[in-house]
Amino acid sequence: MAPDAFSTAGGSNDHVRVTVTTNAGALDREQQLGLVKELSELVASAAGDPSPAERTWVALTEAVPGGWGIGGHAYTDEEIVQHVRELLGKS
Repeated sequence: MAPDAFSTAGGSNDHVRVTVTTNAGALDREQQLGLVKELSELVASAAGDPSPAERTWVALTEAVPGGWGIGGHAYTDEEIVQHVRELLGKS
């Protein structure tokens, strides 16, 4: 990505912000730490420059039950988990 692709709406490029939303309780602490590290490395890789990894802020957010609106329908955590289990043949 071009260096100017990494900037805020105000034009600042001193940091990169990434927001991740997961189901409540989906990630334990080790998974959170791993995800932040992986995303920071991905940003640096996309920039072709290692320095953004140190300037990447990752906001980890958990959705409330029923907090997923997909395709015009609000899904609960349980509905999403059941759907994924069906996809994996584990229902």
